[in-house]
Amino acid sequence: MLDFYQAQENLIGIEWVLRAVVAFFFMLLTVKLMGLRTLSQLRLMDFIIALIFGNIIAHPLSDQHLGLKGSLITMSVLLILYVSTTVAGLHWLGLRKLIDPPPIPLVKNGQILYHNLKKTRITIDVLLSELRKHRVIDIQEVALALFEPNGTITSFLQPQYQTVIQKDINLPPKPFEYPQIVIKEGKINQKELSKTGKTEAWLLEQLQQQNTKLSDILLGTLDNHEHLHFMYYK
Repeated sequence: MLDFYQAQENLIGIEWVLRAVVAFFFMLLTVKLMGLRTLSQLRLMDFIIALIFGNIIAHPLSDQHLGLKGSLITMSVLLILYVSTTVAGLHWLGLRKLIDPPPIPLVKNGQILYHNLKKTRITIDVLLSELRKHRVIDIQEVALALFEPNGTITSFLQPQYQTVIQKDINLPPKPFEYPQIVIKEGKINQKELSKTGKTEAWLLEQLQQQNTKLSDILLGTLDNHEHLHFMYYK
């Protein structure tokens, strides 16, 4: 059993389980070392590494004639190369442009840059679909649309089509407020409640005054003005 990571003629059930456990925690450690950006945005090098890692680790988990040891060593070397390249890219501009190329403009001042569409292999239909996700109907309203290195499209509207904000009409700004979730799924969230300076007794008293049962509340929040807001089970 101690050689479960080596190639075998036959693996018993517990050895398959151990392979899966080791592979799972090794991949978890790998993702942590690669950084959180891998989870939020899959760039060119991230995509390549993800494909290679998936291919390397999948085979020994399904083929007993392939050892797990070699896969772990290979992935460790690739991980070191990945992290080293990422760190080096922070200091060398040329390498940074190679692994994280700058965004490519697809629309500028309401005009589609067709040569850049061909460069990125994006059709007009795909471009229009992505713009519709940003509630853009008329492409002439777009001041700039960029194809990002992670494969997404970012768009900016012309000033006359942008949403009016408080600063534009000289309204006094209001302080940012983030209500605390003090009740979740019929249970008091003690950690969040303590941040508000209120006690459980105070909260239960408020529920009693409003003739509300704790078990009926799906979500309960408390704002900076000590106002409770409830969402109930339906």
